[in-house]
Amino acid sequence: MKKKYRKLPRNTDYAAYRHPRWWPTWLGIALMWLVAQLPIRLQWWLGKIAGLLAWKLARSRRHIAEVNIRLCFPELNQQQQAALVRNTFIANGIGLLELGIAWFRNPKAFRKMTTVHGLEHLESALNTGHGVLLLGGHYSTLDLGGTLVTEYIEADVMQRDHNNPLMNAVMTRARERRYGKVLAARDLRGLFRSLKDNRAVWYATDQDYGRKDIVFAPFFGIPTGTITATSRIAERSKCQVVPFSHFRRDDGPGYDIYFHPALENFPSGNDLEDATRINATIEQEIRKAPDQYLWMHRRFKTRPDRDDPGFYGRKRKKKR
Repeated sequence: MKKKYRKLPRNTDYAAYRHPRWWPTWLGIALMWLVAQLPIRLQWWLGKIAGLLAWKLARSRRHIAEVNIRLCFPELNQQQQAALVRNTFIANGIGLLELGIAWFRNPKAFRKMTTVHGLEHLESALNTGHGVLLLGGHYSTLDLGGTLVTEYIEADVMQRDHNNPLMNAVMTRARERRYGKVLAARDLRGLFRSLKDNRAVWYATDQDYGRKDIVFAPFFGIPTGTITATSRIAERSKCQVVPFSHFRRDDGPGYDIYFHPALENFPSGNDLEDATRINATIEQEIRKAPDQYLWMHRRFKTRPDRDDPGFYGRKRKKKR
């Protein structure tokens, strides 16, 4: 059963977590630290094992990934889809172990195995003086990719806090060492301050956030709930929106980071058109390495009509 924690304000002071209730979490953190010191090839091997175990045992998450991949890659036959599901768990298992690298290792040690493409696009966007939204996605290299990015640019990050307050403290402190500011997901004032200071801010829109302030734009050909906040932020701040992504190489330990030209004529004044462009941009990046995306998330949970049957097999409760 998933452990629930009373909602607490963000507290990154480790002294607040001395009580024995936190000792199991400290033990897990210590294990993460130890694994992070291992050679990266060994970490990738351990991550593969962890991913395969999750593929075997995490049936509900595997079901979600199977549904998502069946919906998004109808051109693949059943065997190819099954292989992609398996590889997705492997990639995300490796990504889980890479959290330790991102949180506890110096990213300079990995600079030699990292290649950055299109950095000039970000520099050009920053020259406008209104800040940049780095339009990212939930790839399996999420934390490590972001850490490696900060070796080349100064950036801030928006994050959804971890449900476990101690894990959140470790995550936040680690990110504060790499990024300029670590902003809460709903801290729009902080976001606008960063953009006003001509900062680059990591920002992702590719999850299901419910029905509030969304439009249904195509994502892999499926009408998908997509937030309109990106258009509102760009309209108000005059910032540039620069798509970027980061992937693990298949041919050996190494990483690629991609920056693309800022979206032109954005926002357009049409929320659906803007959301369609954003989804198409993220989809294009996912197709570079489909297995390295977080397909375990119920991206298509919110349907255009409340009475539409869900894709994931759970019946919807009718509101009284």
